[in-house]
Amino acid sequence: MKKKILAAILSGAMIFSMTGCARTAGGNTSTTQAGTEEKADEDTAAEASSEAESAEEADSEEAESTEEAAEVTEEATEEAAEETADKPEEGKTFHVGVIQLVEHPALDAATKGFEEGLEEALAADGYSVEFDYQNAQGEQTNCATIATKFVNDKDDLIMANATPALQAVAAATGDIPVVGTSITDYKSAGVIKDNNEPGTNVTGASDLAPVDEQIALLQKLVPDAKQVGILYCSSEANSKFQVDLAKEALDAAGISYKEYTVADSNEIQSVVTNAIANSDCLYIPTDNTIADNMSIIKNAAWPEKLPIICGEENMCKNGGLATLSISYYDLGVTAGKQAYEILVNGKNPATMPIEFVSEGITSEYNPETVTAIEFDESLLEGLVAIEMGE
Repeated sequence: MKKKILAAILSGAMIFSMTGCARTAGGNTSTTQAGTEEKADEDTAAEASSEAESAEEADSEEAESTEEAAEVTEEATEEAAEETADKPEEGKTFHVGVIQLVEHPALDAATKGFEEGLEEALAADGYSVEFDYQNAQGEQTNCATIATKFVNDKDDLIMANATPALQAVAAATGDIPVVGTSITDYKSAGVIKDNNEPGTNVTGASDLAPVDEQIALLQKLVPDAKQVGILYCSSEANSKFQVDLAKEALDAAGISYKEYTVADSNEIQSVVTNAIANSDCLYIPTDNTIADNMSIIKNAAWPEKLPIICGEENMCKNGGLATLSISYYDLGVTAGKQAYEILVNGKNPATMPIEFVSEGITSEYNPETVTAIEFDESLLEGLVAIEMGE
């Protein structure tokens, strides 16, 4: 009996124990499932948060891009508006003062080129121009008077033809745009700071021809020359600049030279007579005083059969033997284009480089001089005869 009671007790205990174990196992399974579901929820939330952040960043970048595009568009619109505002009113007539130092063919050709070049460029855009042409008759005091007149007239632009004329205008105004022509070296004339960036109200076109090649031409035509006379006006800065270059070239060639200078036209006759008596040939740079009095030099040189190498074509036409020259008309046209850029497009002379005419430079000779001084024509090979009727 006791054994039956003991078995019953043990059986009950086992059943109770198994039930507890079952409950414990069931409790662990529920906890694992809940943890897995919680982790999944956290991952989903993290992904959603990441996507939201990415979308926010994309929206921010798009907004920035749109803002930048708007700024660029606004700037372009403002620039276009400013450009339009800077353009002169349609049909405007510009007033341009033209001061020329003296009348002689080279300067006349430069003035003609300037006026025709500017007039043509303006007409193409519906504008016109009135020129106030004044000739200083070679007098510096007249240059100053004319320059003051242009400033008082409040001209839109002043063109100065030749160095003394330009210096007078530059001294008279620092506000009105000034374009020069027939100027050899603007910097040595004291009117700009640098050829590439003038830094003042002055710009223009230079008539500097290759002086070293002119001396090489002298050597070709007068191979036996031992003494070269260099004739020029001491008061012209452009002449002195060229003379320094010529001296360098003559030194390099081993040829002796002597400078013969005049202060004004009254001294030309006596100085040129002395130069001819002591020289095998003469070299004359582009000099306004000498150019205006070439007839005096021709009348002294031709009887002595003395060859003269000149710095430009029109001097050569009036008594010289040969030249390596630029076209002064083309030089004037170049200056006219610069004036157009200033008047119509608002360019600032201070940032406009000095321009040089590099095309149309030709070795030429005067056929009348060849005959007059009985020059050896075999030495003229490669040179072109100047058309004297022009």
